[in-house]
Amino acid sequence: MIASIFNKSKPLNFVIVFFITLVAFIAARQDLDLDTSYLGFFLSQLGIFLLCCITLLMVSFIITKNNLTRKNNYDVLLFGVFVLMFVHTTLDVNIIWANFFVLLALRRLMSLRSQKEVKKKLFDAAFWIAIAAMFYFWAILFFVLIIISLILYTDYNIRHWLIPFAGVATVFIIATSTSILLYNDYFSVFKSLPAVGFDFTAYNSVRLVIGIATVLSFSVWASFFYLQNIKRKKKATRATFKIIIFAVLIACLIVILTPDKTSSEFLFAFAPLAIIMTNYIETIREKWFKEAFVSILVIVPLLLLML
Repeated sequence: MIASIFNKSKPLNFVIVFFITLVAFIAARQDLDLDTSYLGFFLSQLGIFLLCCITLLMVSFIITKNNLTRKNNYDVLLFGVFVLMFVHTTLDVNIIWANFFVLLALRRLMSLRSQKEVKKKLFDAAFWIAIAAMFYFWAILFFVLIIISLILYTDYNIRHWLIPFAGVATVFIIATSTSILLYNDYFSVFKSLPAVGFDFTAYNSVRLVIGIATVLSFSVWASFFYLQNIKRKKKATRATFKIIIFAVLIACLIVILTPDKTSSEFLFAFAPLAIIMTNYIETIREKWFKEAFVSILVIVPLLLLML
């Protein structure tokens, strides 16, 4: 039933996923002591929710523009389900902004396939990743995606390899200059600074353990088929699908390195995992198995809300 609803791209599907996101948004704030007596609070929360919805639309746009899946809405459903499974991803506005800018960078990297305006796209990708790192430092690891993209597209133009560093330097110079003018130091404008932590006790809760186990098991299973199917893709599009795999690996590395493990850091993995799982769902021929696969992913987060 659920799989058949999202089997085709329809506006109603986005309304459903927006509602799922709203449920996650409200659930994440139930246990927090928030001052709801001011209009500013509601406006700030409305802004965060709209940013989550825009992020969802951005994911759909990237997927549709680059033909990463067929014409269905499994991708946006899965993204919404992941948010519902890890509701705290809606709390950290800095990570939400960082993820949004990473998606903008990913969009530019995907468009390298056309080999048009390569210099501009490389600069833009590095620029957006650097902006993302201002909100959440470890987002800078996605800069590696630019290097990987140059390797995958076999680009030997030395200027193309230097341009991304110019993009990062541009943001750093503007940011530090602004910080000096406003705060009389170099780094006050940055929302996040380098720090590493390997204490995973924050994940030691029933809700998170079940959520992580579910996403990890389904992702690993889908990834095996995803990697096999890359060989069947057209040669011109294989690099794009490989970039998604590296994006997941970088997101996992961020989860490992981040010092404040609130589960918000999982947000970076949601978009690439949604693409990988959607590609797997599209290969399932048995309708009952497809329904079961999708239904479990939807039902599990709903059950976790009751814990």
